[in-house]
Amino acid sequence: MSVPNESHSPQLVRRLGLLQATALNMSNMIGVGPFITIPLLMTGLGGPQALLGWVFALVIVAADGLVWSELGAALPGSGGTYQYLRIAYGPATWGRLMAFLFIWQFILSGPLEIASGYIGFANYVRYVWRDMTATTAIAVAVVAGVANIALLYRRIESIGALTVTLWTGTILTTIVVIVSGAFHFNPGRAFDFPPGAFTMSMGMLMGLGASARIGIYDYLGYYDVCYVGDEVKQPQRVIPRAILISVFLVALIYAGINLSVIGVVPWREFVPASSHAEADYIVSIFMERLYGSRIASLFTILVLWTGFASVFALLLGYSRIPYAAALDGTFFRVFGRVHSTKRFPHVSLLVIGVISIVCATIPLGTVIDALLTTRILVQFIGQIGAVWLLRRAKPEVPLPFKMWLYPLPTLVALAGWIFLFSTSGVQVMALGTATLVAGVLVFLGWTKATKQWPWN
Repeated sequence: MSVPNESHSPQLVRRLGLLQATALNMSNMIGVGPFITIPLLMTGLGGPQALLGWVFALVIVAADGLVWSELGAALPGSGGTYQYLRIAYGPATWGRLMAFLFIWQFILSGPLEIASGYIGFANYVRYVWRDMTATTAIAVAVVAGVANIALLYRRIESIGALTVTLWTGTILTTIVVIVSGAFHFNPGRAFDFPPGAFTMSMGMLMGLGASARIGIYDYLGYYDVCYVGDEVKQPQRVIPRAILISVFLVALIYAGINLSVIGVVPWREFVPASSHAEADYIVSIFMERLYGSRIASLFTILVLWTGFASVFALLLGYSRIPYAAALDGTFFRVFGRVHSTKRFPHVSLLVIGVISIVCATIPLGTVIDALLTTRILVQFIGQIGAVWLLRRAKPEVPLPFKMWLYPLPTLVALAGWIFLFSTSGVQVMALGTATLVAGVLVFLGWTKATKQWPWN
């Protein structure tokens, strides 16, 4: 694989400021996530004590957000994690392996994350189309995926404006839920803990891990701006601020949404999620209890808007990752092509978009566990190692933003990721490990055939 001749390719332009970058992150983070995962979150520990998992997830995300902020400010470019791993571990040696493994797992985990948004979108359509079949739900997800690709097939300037527009709808939706819940909040209903809710046991630890993984899924996207670093103005300042502002604001929003829903709809009516159809569109049920089915149907449109904003932000950011790898010769050259007039990586966008649509046929719970487990080993833990290496072994790389209380945030994040992986279940852990091992074997075979490191 050779690196494309950049002189013949139009280059990406820096057009995204702090507002657009924050909107991109928040649209990704909020999206349809909290609206479809509240029942799954409560199922993890069998009651409102599952909110502990959400708090635990917040601690991990806050610490990991500082990791992303330091790396994003130091190495602003398309691809995010790909660039961080390649440069920190050595672009000619171990960095090639780490970058390859990231792209290898990303081809699975990236589309899975986008697909979860399409699944959630289709689930909420069920509220207004109650007799929708499983086949029709897949068709709805496909239509949403095609529309997403079509909207992103344009110049980044118009995408920045469209991102803010979608984000505005997201914020409006969450405000309606939080304000409605505040005026009708029932503490006794919200904190109706089952007997033995806080009894320490192995079962509670496994349940905490399950709830925390759902919480992490809801927060995913606090780093999305890092994937479009080449299109961010003043990235050394904008990227860290966008990440930290997004985490802080979304934490407040999630607290409001979770408490609003369980303060109106008794958790026993949608737990376990697999046994209650209403769990697929719990926020619509929440609005129906308060204002009736007609208002709930109208509000469902806002939820669908929010869900679409999320997958829009995801596909925008993730389409830049194979593009960046192709430019460095670590992935197929075709992914490095930039549209001649619209100036965006159109091949990468189309491929990731199509794979995401295919992945939308997998059950939601399986999608969430699979995407998190495959990412933890290479991406999240790998980036913590990247920060350590940049600080100790690469003083030539400037660090415009340095995390506070270093190395404490990196240790907190590392402990959290290890806990989540170890409580994910044998089958899911095996999937993550097998994906990693297969990636190493493919890398060794490819580099041997092409006489590259470690064979040269």
